[in-house]
Amino acid sequence: MNVTLLAIAGSVIVLGLASYAGYLLLQLKKQKELQLQQQKLAIEKRNANIFESVNVLCLAGIQEQCDLSEISIRLYNIMDYVQGEERVDFDQEYPATSELFHIVKDMARGEARQELAKQQRMKQNLERHKAESRLQQDITEELKRLQKKVKPLNNQINIQMI
Repeated sequence: MNVTLLAIAGSVIVLGLASYAGYLLLQLKKQKELQLQQQKLAIEKRNANIFESVNVLCLAGIQEQCDLSEISIRLYNIMDYVQGEERVDFDQEYPATSELFHIVKDMARGEARQELAKQQRMKQNLERHKAESRLQQDITEELKRLQKKVKPLNNQINIQMI
């Protein structure tokens, strides 16, 4: 009789612990799914911010409000931060912009450019202008294509003041 009671009590305890372990595993699965969902939303939000900036840069380039070399540097670097399925192989999909980036990426900019000797600065200007004029048409087309590509991916809500 004692052995039977102990076996029943042991079985109840084991069944209770097994049920609790199953419950904990289910909670862990739900938590992991929630974490993945939150991570996906964070990536989408980050990409939306990046695509908003890319859209503005493309518009500035298309309207010739900024040097193409500056735009190529900014676009190439900012698109490197895109995550997930929207990630772009910039060298492959936008070869003209990528080529200009690789030509001008090591040239002095800002204060470093002002510190260069005048002859060196003129040499860099000439090289940059040659590359820009040679690639201008292709880069403008790529900017239009890139702008069309990122516009539908930008999930930000536009709020307008009335």
